Amino acid sequence: MQGYLRTAMLMAAMTALVGVFGLLLGGETGLVIALLIAAGMNLFAYWNSDRMVLRMHGAQEVDARTSPDLYRMVADLAGRAGLPMPRVYLMDTDQPNAFATGRNPQNAAVAVTSGLLRRLNSEEVAAVIAHELAHIRNRDTLIMTITATLAGAISILTNFAFLFGGRDRQVGIIGLIALVILAPLAAGLVQMAISRGREYEADRIGAEICGRPDWLASALERIQGFASRIDNQSAERNPASAHMFIINPLHAHAHDRLFSTHPSTANRVAALRAMMRQGSGFA
Repeated sequence: MQGYLRTAMLMAAMTALVGVFGLLLGGETGLVIALLIAAGMNLFAYWNSDRMVLRMHGAQEVDARTSPDLYRMVADLAGRAGLPMPRVYLMDTDQPNAFATGRNPQNAAVAVTSGLLRRLNSEEVAAVIAHELAHIRNRDTLIMTITATLAGAISILTNFAFLFGGRDRQVGIIGLIALVILAPLAAGLVQMAISRGREYEADRIGAEICGRPDWLASALERIQGFASRIDNQSAERNPASAHMFIINPLHAHAHDRLFSTHPSTANRVAALRAMMRQGSGFA
């Protein structure tokens, strides 16, 4: 229920933002067009976003025959988390990383890079998968989809504004430029706030699923180190999907350090190590 409530609040806030910019750019007609664009993009994304993002990153589905160790690990952790078995995908990327997608736990997928399996040990990989399963259990994957889609709608509207001008050009050239700059910025700030909060929560629940916060802390440190020097080419081509990964995949080119969608890795690690020290239920 809490996941649905957060999703509803996000949709309302971001849709209102879309409507405001539509109203400023085209009056009542602009408002209607903006809301129709947002509704259409959300409806399309709800049903197709998982396939789109997996295809975007060249992810290939694996099963118990093609990748038995990975598949068995996901199945075991999904059972511990009380989740249906998600589809499992592998991305041929040397940078270790992972993300989850899907509109609900019954239609979810976990995707990991070949670099994650190659460069991290099995305990660290298990912790990363547990983190992604936490996103699925929290329905963060739907929230991420809606956020990215509405941010995309705002970008489309600002492009229209730049090309065709505002309502009877009353916005003026300065106001128009301000809208073109501030609209995506506002959407990005919403994405940033939501993404940072959900990462801490997924860290906490992921640590509970795998039973070892220190495994996840170690995984985050190692992924951060590799991500800072190994490019993720598909993420570089599609930076709007960066907020989905467990660690920002764009660190190699510092595209978004100013408004990062991820909290500080050092802070996440500190929280997990504190959780390990305080939690008597952990091994």
